[in-house]
Amino acid sequence: MLCTPVYFMRKTAVLCLLFISANIFAEPLPSWSNGKSKQAILQFIKIVTDTESPEFVRKAERIAVFDNDGTLWAEQPLYFQALFIFDRIKELAPAHPEWKTQEPYSSVLKGNVKAALAGGEKALLEMAMTTHADVTAEEFQQIVKEWISTAKHPETGKLYSEMVYQPMLELLHYLRANGFKIYIVSGGGIEFMRPWTEQVYGIPPEQVIGSSIKTKFKIRNGKPVLMRLPELNFIDDKEGKPVGINQHIGRRPIAAFGNSDGDFQMLEWTTADKGARLGVIIHHNDSKREYAYDRDSHIGRLDRGLNEAAERDWTVVSMKDDWNSIFSD
Repeated sequence: MLCTPVYFMRKTAVLCLLFISANIFAEPLPSWSNGKSKQAILQFIKIVTDTESPEFVRKAERIAVFDNDGTLWAEQPLYFQALFIFDRIKELAPAHPEWKTQEPYSSVLKGNVKAALAGGEKALLEMAMTTHADVTAEEFQQIVKEWISTAKHPETGKLYSEMVYQPMLELLHYLRANGFKIYIVSGGGIEFMRPWTEQVYGIPPEQVIGSSIKTKFKIRNGKPVLMRLPELNFIDDKEGKPVGINQHIGRRPIAAFGNSDGDFQMLEWTTADKGARLGVIIHHNDSKREYAYDRDSHIGRLDRGLNEAAERDWTVVSMKDDWNSIFSD
């Protein structure tokens, strides 16, 4: 039985979870090479869960936080939510004839991604507000569900839900089996992730933290709804990640996993407290099986993290050397 993320989207999800669990107990993290990275993670889990260990951590405090883009699933050639935004622009275009000549929408409709993003974060934020607002929370949830179930990666042809990392799925399940509560802490939109994270990762919506736009309670056609407004509420990236964790969780995590300098402050804050702490950086250095990028990348840039990981005692996971497989076949 092949345990790909698509199984989580089907009726065989329970069988898949049992299959993964059985393999985890037989061999922890089977898709990981038996090197320093794997041993560092296993050793940390052992010392914080062993009641005889001086570093024992009670279950209520076993909090692990994970970045999403580039840590749990791929993020190249473009953040998947940006590709969702582009698809939404194309879908909404018939109602907006002015977009044919208005940037950045005109470039999106022409398929010129580079030109569409020439305006940087400001242009992407404008497109996000246009495509994510003026609908109810429930309507947006349905839009995302339909997209994630059909949209495919532009280079691999796989569903985006199949672009998740098998070694990380195993780690999520192993942590849960050892009493950890897991949260996603992402710069991506919180309501973009919540409709599918439980099916793909086993992480329920209440354990997802992300960037958000403002929402307002209204009565529409006699019924109460939450309307999404074209106004930014919170950016859950860099310094915002520890703030988001504190607001949503109320506990400092004991383990944090990221892949870019956008996760630096989350790892820094997590590992600065007393007791056993784990900081892990996923290093994308496998151009054959995935992508190779770090210091000079326009997406998922990893520079400071590489420079300071050793002195901060963070574990740098080499996708090339530490993972026997990347995606489930």
